[in-house]
Amino acid sequence: MKPDQPLKPHPILPDYYPDLARRPAFVRGLFDRTAGYYDRVNRLFSLGSGSWYRRRALVRAGLRPGMTVLDVAVGTGLVARQALAITGDPQSVVGLDVSAGMLAEVGRLLKIPLIQGLVEQLPVTDAAFDFVSMGYALRHVADLNATFREFHRVLRPGGTLLILEIARPAPPFKRALLEFYLGRLIPLLSRLTTGNRDMQTLMRYYWDTIENCVPPETIIEAIRATGFAQAGCTVDLGLFRAYFGRKAGAAVSLSQISRLSGPASGHPDRSARAGRFAADRSVGARPAETARKAHPAGRSVAPPGPVRDDPMSGRPEPLATNHRREG
Repeated sequence: MKPDQPLKPHPILPDYYPDLARRPAFVRGLFDRTAGYYDRVNRLFSLGSGSWYRRRALVRAGLRPGMTVLDVAVGTGLVARQALAITGDPQSVVGLDVSAGMLAEVGRLLKIPLIQGLVEQLPVTDAAFDFVSMGYALRHVADLNATFREFHRVLRPGGTLLILEIARPAPPFKRALLEFYLGRLIPLLSRLTTGNRDMQTLMRYYWDTIENCVPPETIIEAIRATGFAQAGCTVDLGLFRAYFGRKAGAAVSLSQISRLSGPASGHPDRSARAGRFAADRSVGARPAETARKAHPAGRSVAPPGPVRDDPMSGRPEPLATNHRREG
């Protein structure tokens, strides 16, 4: 598959939508209607280990204080929350999601800049972030190649991409066990604990997208083919996968930027530098009312909000090698 051709993460799933044209509305509506229950169910099927794993994966990929992060498909902020704990600055982590319901929910939980937009057409300026993250949402995009091209575009030279996912286990016994747990038990428990039928549908859909997703090798090759200098994947328990990509070029340090821009007094004025990321805080409160203005490249961009534009303070640390690695 060439990088300029569409690459679907999985085939049409007729139990949920009849054709590709109706898929985006189905996915967006499903997440809108379940946003208020999502954290509760996530804690149920992750058995409380989700936060620890997300934070470890971010640190392993090189995230540290001073970096700026775009968390794509932010949902209720499960990955963004851990990124914020690492960077220590609410203005350094920006969340993006297509679902107005999810943005409203994360806006209630986290005080970070938020953007409503499509993953395949990120409403963000070029080379704006040091780190792009995505947690368990790659199966919900329309085109993997377009998604990876956008991730590459918004990263600064030397920037890092990290995508957390669940892949179908190869051994038949593990696969059958996971299918029972995620495909049957969790959907049932989701309905019983929330009383929400859509939550049951979401968790069934969650498993069906895992079951039908393209293989990890295809994802790694697509990341590499869309311009990343390095691409690969670390695997935990034969199930949890952390795909990574490195954009070519040297990272620029904060001291280098300071020398180029001249002496500065005090902390940079965030409001004066707000337009770089084109993020809008009002999205979480009033997603449907968010205005758009034209991006120089023809993309739709949210009006600027109070987002910090500090560069990364050094080159990312190399990924750890004490886990099985592919790529």
